[in-house]
Amino acid sequence: MPTTDDAPDPSDADGLPTMPATAWAVLGTLSFGEGLSGYDIKTWADWSLNYFYWSPSFSQVYSELKRLEKHGFVESDNGDGGARNRRVYTITPAGLAALRRWARESEVDRPVLKHPTMLHLWMGHLSDPNRLKEMVRGHITQMTALRDGAAERAENSCREPSWAYSQIVMEWSRRHYDNEITLAEELLEQIDAAGARFDSAAKQEGTGLPIPLEPGHWKSRA
Repeated sequence: MPTTDDAPDPSDADGLPTMPATAWAVLGTLSFGEGLSGYDIKTWADWSLNYFYWSPSFSQVYSELKRLEKHGFVESDNGDGGARNRRVYTITPAGLAALRRWARESEVDRPVLKHPTMLHLWMGHLSDPNRLKEMVRGHITQMTALRDGAAERAENSCREPSWAYSQIVMEWSRRHYDNEITLAEELLEQIDAAGARFDSAAKQEGTGLPIPLEPGHWKSRA
C-alpha cells in the first residue's frame, strides 16, 4: 500500500495534476532558462517570491522537487561536479507544458490576508494605546525594509529582458509596501482616539471587559 508521499496527486478533468501552488511556484523558478539547485531555488524565492507571495523553507523546496520529478516535470543531475556537487534541476518539456497550462488556465484565488499587527490591533481593548503604537511602528520598520528591497529588485530586473514580468511584479510590490506604510502611519493617528472611545464604554467589574450596548447586534449585520 503506497504511503502518503508515494500516493499520486489527483488530476483535474483535463489531466493536469492538482498540485499545491507551492509546487507550481518551485517549477516556475525553473522556467527562466537556468538549471538550479535546491539552494538556488530557495535563494531565488527569497529574492523574489518573498515580496509578493511567500518564501518556502528548504524542506518545502526539496519536497516539491521530489514531487515534480515523480511527475516527470523536472530532471536533475550532479551539475558540473564541482566541490559542492549540488544536484541541478531543469524543467522538462512535459513540465513546461504543464506549467504553461497552469499559468494560463488555473483559477486565481482571492488573496489571503493574515496580518499579525492587525490581529493585535483588533484586540486592542486588551492592550493599551502606547503598546499598540509601538507595534505599529515596528510594522512600519518591517514594511520599509520590504519596500526598499522590492525597489532594489525591480531596479536589478532591468538588466535581464527575461525578467520583464518579474520587474513589474517587483514594482507592484514596492507600491504595495509603500501603501502599507501610509495606512500604518494613519493608524498611529487613530489609536489614541480609539482608546479614548473605548475608555468611555462601561466595564464589567473584575474583568474590565466592556459591557455591550447592544449584545449580539453583530449577528444581524453578519
